[in-house]
Amino acid sequence: MKYSAPLWLPNGHFQTIYPAKCIPKPAVALRRERWPTPDGDFIDVDFIDGTPGAPFVVLFHGLEGSSDSHYCRALGAELVARGWSGAIPHFRGCSGEPNLAPRFYHSGDAQEADWILRRLHPRATGKFYACGVSLGGNVLLRWLGESQHTAEFVDAAVAVSAPLDLARGGEALGRGFNKVYQRMFLQTLKPKCAAKHTQFPGLFDLDAMHAAADLYTFDNIVTAPLHGYRNVEDYWNRASAKHVLEDITVPTLVLNARNDPFLPGQFLPTKASSHVVLDYPAEGGHVGFATGRLPGSLAWLPRRMIHFLEGGRSIGAPQTAALCDA
Repeated sequence: MKYSAPLWLPNGHFQTIYPAKCIPKPAVALRRERWPTPDGDFIDVDFIDGTPGAPFVVLFHGLEGSSDSHYCRALGAELVARGWSGAIPHFRGCSGEPNLAPRFYHSGDAQEADWILRRLHPRATGKFYACGVSLGGNVLLRWLGESQHTAEFVDAAVAVSAPLDLARGGEALGRGFNKVYQRMFLQTLKPKCAAKHTQFPGLFDLDAMHAAADLYTFDNIVTAPLHGYRNVEDYWNRASAKHVLEDITVPTLVLNARNDPFLPGQFLPTKASSHVVLDYPAEGGHVGFATGRLPGSLAWLPRRMIHFLEGGRSIGAPQTAALCDA
């Protein structure tokens, strides 16, 4: 399934922003469960209940996303149409209610993904698939690579627009028009952190957090130390999924547009295990991939994901960007 951007979406920024903000999201009925975590916190998981025996798809959302994100609703609608089941776990603090523990979530949160996936697996009465978008895609890939053969209770996986190299992605977001995306993330992250500081005074330097003008500074003040990293450089290096692509043993699709403003094409990894398909279309933006006439459709991305999950792949040698548009 080759992706071609419509003529009315001319570049990576339009292809990123328009699908997220302007294309109507399909309505999807979700059932929520609240799970207590082993450390005394909670997460909220939204479910789509499909036909018994049909596949079950887990989707990890992106930075400051939720089950209401456009890509979650688009995949959810496709699952409903097929009678498949699904689950969208919310990272801590992303379900509309503050979490209870000092920690939040981060790009290398493989341990959290492991706990969630192992708890969800018994719910599946058919094939069990795992997907992740943006930050959630990086988390999923980290888990797949770190877990190796012990991850094989997952039948196949898909990561979309994952920030595979966090340092290069962070640098890209700090330049030019890309700063718009940083400001968008910080507008929601900062109030959450201020509330967290009220819960746990002294957890981090509150004034420095409020003054942070970019994700580099924010991650250095909050994300990295809160989750056991020495500093932002240590976090961005150790949490990047690019380091574990060659260790993955589950059939996995890595789908990244080369014009993604969050991670420019020249920084996309070219090596992975024989179980990984690297699909790097020239266009698509960051979690965009809109198609059709105005006002456009979100359907291509979930169908591409499901096509791979159902077996539309070539395993045996990693496909690199030069091959994936074929």
